[in-house]
Amino acid sequence: MNDELLYDVTGTIGVVTLNRPAARNALTFGMYERLAEIARAPGAIRALIITGAGEKAFAAGTDIAQFRAFASADDAIAYEAKLDQVLGDIERCPVPTIAAISGACTGGGAGIAAACDLRIAASNARFGFPIARTLGNCLSMANIARLSALIGSARVMEMIFTARLLSVEEAHSAGLVSEVLADTPALLTRAHDLATLVGSHAPLTLRATKEAIRRLRDNLPPDQDLIRLCYMSQDFREGMDAFLTKRPPVWQGL
Repeated sequence: MNDELLYDVTGTIGVVTLNRPAARNALTFGMYERLAEIARAPGAIRALIITGAGEKAFAAGTDIAQFRAFASADDAIAYEAKLDQVLGDIERCPVPTIAAISGACTGGGAGIAAACDLRIAASNARFGFPIARTLGNCLSMANIARLSALIGSARVMEMIFTARLLSVEEAHSAGLVSEVLADTPALLTRAHDLATLVGSHAPLTLRATKEAIRRLRDNLPPDQDLIRLCYMSQDFREGMDAFLTKRPPVWQGL
């Protein structure tokens, strides 16, 4: 499994590579768990990039071989609950997450991309959940809520009912991806540049913004703790001092 998901850190940027190109980077349960572990505890990095090996796929979903042991409804319910936990861990990652998408981004792969904070894509990217013509399973309500918040429930319904994949142009128009790059090398270069940019900004501001958006979507508690987190931080005092003395702030995330 170690070779199926690679994690490299250079300076303040971490890069997760889903590394099963011969299987279009389809995810095993072990890969999901390792990805969740990294998202929960990314260490001292300031931004995390998630991408797939090769140019044919970001990730083509869960490896179907993982389903062969399912014997009861409990197995299916446990699988969706586990997937919800993994995607929730990515969403709650304390640093900004960037999905760098080339090729097919489908099923669980599209779920991972949707859970990231920012999504950029190469011109060959395609997105969707073709389960109505492949496996005949369904998405959890948490997964549908996340997708609906991104692109609207009508488009989610159309995408699943027709089982077609959105082109990169459609994904960009819908707001699913923020940028389209010419090819995979340009995509990876831009992903690192974007990670450097967002990683240079105030970590607590970014963390509070991520959490506030998640709470709005899920009707979770109000934001007094987030306000307290930022305004009572050393970073806020540093920001004020840097602004008044006309120097760049040095963010510590404290």
